[in-house]
Amino acid sequence: MRATVHVYLKPGVLDVQGKAVEQALHGLGWGGVSGVRVGRTIEFDLAATDATAAQAEVQAMCDKLLANTVIESYRVEVA
Repeated sequence: MRATVHVYLKPGVLDVQGKAVEQALHGLGWGGVSGVRVGRTIEFDLAATDATAAQAEVQAMCDKLLANTVIESYRVEVA
């Protein structure tokens, strides 16, 4: 199975990288852009064959390693 994890900062946490991208876009003429947030995507294969078990396994990985749950949220997709 293929797992995709999308990790992003929680609302209210300052996104310095997002702010830099927003300012760069303004500098390039896209002044109507606002609220830019930057995250990351992690993709990997799992040996699991049961989608429910795979989902739980990936969520455990996120809670322990892939996301800092104090300041980040994540979304898991298993296919």
